[in-house]
Amino acid sequence: MSAPVSEPVVVNADPATGVATRPAKGRWLAEVLRTERLTPQMMRVTFGGAGLSEFAVGVPTDSYVKLHFVPRDAPYGVPYNADEIKRDLSPEWWPIMRTYTVRSWDAGTGELAIDFVVHGDEGVAAPWALHAAVGDQIYVTGPGGAYAPNPAADWHLFVGDDSALPAIAAGLESLVSGSRALAVIEVGSPADEQRIASAADVEFIWLHRDDPAGPPDIAATVRELRFLPGQVHAFVHGDAGFVRELRRYLRVEKSVAREFLSISGYWKRGLAEDGWRTAKQSWAQPVDDAEAQLER
Repeated sequence: MSAPVSEPVVVNADPATGVATRPAKGRWLAEVLRTERLTPQMMRVTFGGAGLSEFAVGVPTDSYVKLHFVPRDAPYGVPYNADEIKRDLSPEWWPIMRTYTVRSWDAGTGELAIDFVVHGDEGVAAPWALHAAVGDQIYVTGPGGAYAPNPAADWHLFVGDDSALPAIAAGLESLVSGSRALAVIEVGSPADEQRIASAADVEFIWLHRDDPAGPPDIAATVRELRFLPGQVHAFVHGDAGFVRELRRYLRVEKSVAREFLSISGYWKRGLAEDGWRTAKQSWAQPVDDAEAQLER
């Protein structure tokens, strides 16, 4: 099967600085350069290669890409032609798409780092990351993304579980000296906490699922926070259960304006990404209705 290496589109850049304001979007062939076990439940895979030569990210610190995993025992490998696969093979052999945060992109070295939450050999992406070897290839599409900490905010709130940790870390690292932030992060155990460098004054609250006192309630923890004075810019991402509760809390009870809130359920327990994408609209509807009442 024939296989184009990449299909980029034009980068939109600030004419004064040359910095990308919107990233090039396309289909890129990425090659594994190295892997690193960051914590018991987090694996970093660093990609590079000629296929990423025109890749770029813009301003958002929550930039994300979609990785296309070849099903186990598929009758083809990477590189491949997606159009030919969809034409010639039944759907169970089509590449499986999963969305991941760009943990970092170094334009100078052409290295793209992505962190994977790993829980043994469950799922599609985690086993791939656990067994990834130098030289392995995978197609990447994107990037997308919209959130970056608003410098007009008086302080920043970051809330999430392991799935949001890469985006939270990228956001905290982007804050300048003099900024203030609270970060509430749920991980498996104390060993899964990460050291995150930030020029800002950051207070971390780490919650652990293996706590002998019982699993943490991330929404209740946020409700008990003493909010800092002034305008907050909040980033709340992760399991749809606590995200929906906090979306209502922040929008309806705390009256945080939409433009100062980035909130999304990355996943929902019991659903793969495809199923969650289908269910997401009905999940969000009750809060949408409450917000509509608020804005009347």
